[in-house]
Amino acid sequence: MSDSSSPRAAVATRESGGAALLRSLTPLLTEWLPRQRWFAGKGRPVSGFTLVAATELVPCTSGAAPGLLHLLVRARQPGGPEQTHPVLADCYQLLLGVRPALPPPLAGSLIGHPADGPLRGRTVYEALHDPRLAAVLLERLRSPGRLGPLRFQRERGTVIPTGLPPRPLSVEQSNSSVVYGDRYILKLFRRVSPGVNPDLELPLALARAGSDRVPAPAAWFEARPGGETGEPMTLGVLQPFLPGTGDGWQLALRSLAAHGDFTAAAWALGQAIAEVHTTLADALPVTALRRRQLEFIASGMNERLEAAAASVPALRPYRGRLHSVFNAVADLGHGGGTWSAQRIHGDLHLGQALCAGSDDRWSIIDFEGEPARPIAERRRPQPVVRDIAGILRSFDYAACQHARASSGDAEWAREWAEKNRDAYCSGYADASGSDPRDEDVLLRAYETDKAVYEVLYEARHRPAWLAIPMSAIHRLADA
Repeated sequence: MSDSSSPRAAVATRESGGAALLRSLTPLLTEWLPRQRWFAGKGRPVSGFTLVAATELVPCTSGAAPGLLHLLVRARQPGGPEQTHPVLADCYQLLLGVRPALPPPLAGSLIGHPADGPLRGRTVYEALHDPRLAAVLLERLRSPGRLGPLRFQRERGTVIPTGLPPRPLSVEQSNSSVVYGDRYILKLFRRVSPGVNPDLELPLALARAGSDRVPAPAAWFEARPGGETGEPMTLGVLQPFLPGTGDGWQLALRSLAAHGDFTAAAWALGQAIAEVHTTLADALPVTALRRRQLEFIASGMNERLEAAAASVPALRPYRGRLHSVFNAVADLGHGGGTWSAQRIHGDLHLGQALCAGSDDRWSIIDFEGEPARPIAERRRPQPVVRDIAGILRSFDYAACQHARASSGDAEWAREWAEKNRDAYCSGYADASGSDPRDEDVLLRAYETDKAVYEVLYEARHRPAWLAIPMSAIHRLADA
């Protein structure tokens, strides 16, 4: 593989060339970037860009063959009313294809035509939709090495076949994914920051500890824009693809629609999560939460409640009772006791669990945590009941959604949720030796904190769904 001394790798990263390149792309990116599903700064204008790094993976300025340009850019935006900084500057990973003209199958991936700069007269587009360019990423991951600020690594003993046809997934959220021949899936992180992404760190730790509950990372790549002494940015992870599996959310909705019994699957999911937590506790540091840490957790929950109530009037009548739920966490430490904290999934719900066939064998995916949170925060040890609360909320959400769609099923759906919540906790207790329901103060607080987050999300994005988390707020406030 080429290294940082390669002339091709340096074309776009020379100071003068990089400035000219960014100037020429700025009008295009200002219009295109906010339309992407994974762009985090929606609702605020983009005032400009700063180039962090630019690397040609395939030459972009000669011939009819497609070129591939890898960019890391910071998008400058004015901060929102809830922000403490007047200007936001999130860093995004972009993969740009460059051709003289786009063939018809790629017409929908057009970004634009630079009017000047080194790419003048050529066509710039989203590279992941081009099979020739998506294949380049896999080839780079097959051959560990470096290219400019980019570092490609492969797990020892892993053999990645050649010629696997790429297929970008159409469902995008905070990241983008490409499936290669139904053998591997490459997740590309779009909003990136310094630090090892938990979606690489935790599955790698679990796989190296012998866990078969996660697809083991086969290869990954990162950037070191500041040189070898700088902190790496995780850019993408290649893992085995699991065809023939269904995610827990869809399986739960099918069970509800069929008035089926999901408790065996819920119990097995509890076991799977317990195994993941136990392995992470063995593989990575565990710490103790004392009075100060518990007060910090409660303070964060109270702050999030106040921010949500400021935006969602329906939440305000419950503030006093919900503050009591969170203050009870702070009170736990007043007696001098300690609670365990460790690395956890951090954003667990039924959609992050995949089940193969009819044997209730669960795999857990997407260990990134909440993408909007700083990586340092996502890597912080936390009580395992936070993950457990995420699944409990997910069962409740599925039942409420079914009840909304099927009039007359509300009572049955509530019973379905309660049975599966209990089965899940029982499965967890059986595998771990510790029943999460015994940590009722922490569990209730984390479930409430999650419901508050859901209220704010639904009010902003799906107002018709606001009644779902509000029903949980009512239940948790009165518990």
